[in-house]
Formats: sequence, structure tokens, C-alpha cells
Amino acid sequence: MKYEVRYSDEALEDLERLYDYLITWDPDAAEKSYAVLQRAINLLEDFPFSCRKAAGDSSFLRELVVPFGSTGYVALFEIEEDHKVTILAIRHQREEDYH
Repeated sequence: MKYEVRYSDEALEDLERLYDYLITWDPDAAEKSYAVLQRAINLLEDFPFSCRKAAGDSSFLRELVVPFGSTGYVALFEIEEDHKVTILAIRHQREEDYH
């Protein structure tokens, strides 16, 4: 059974922030990174439990590591009832924490 993937407002803001930052340096890389993130997040429709558990006690709070170039991104998400996954935040791997 497929999971419905949704984005929180904060995650959408993170996507925009990451894209805006990269586009100032390399517009092609910005487009590629966005496409890579979308493909990786689409995998959550089928395999959300394959991702690593995030810090804390909940086994439903997980992190998706998305390689890109020599670094990449990390998407924090929650697996919810009724086969739904909500992307809560996205950050670059070199950032300190989620925004």
C-alpha cells in the first residue's frame, strides 16, 4: 500500500530557502538538487520505514538522507496513521540543525 506524502509549511519554506541559496551560485545545480530531493522523497510513498530513526523516542519520526555531490540533504519526516507521511523539515547536511 502506498503512503501519501505531504509537506508541512516549514518544509516547503526549507525547500525554497535551499533552492534560493544554491541558485545564486549555480542555477543548474539548484535545478538538479531540487530534482534529486523530489525523487528521493517520492521513495517514501513505498518505503518510509527504511529510513533511519530520528533522535527521540518515536519510531515514527525518521530521517531521509539524500546524497547530492560531496554532501547532500536530510529530510525529517513523520509516519502517521492512515498511510500518510509528512515532511517536517529539510536541511543541508552541513547545516547545524533543522530550521
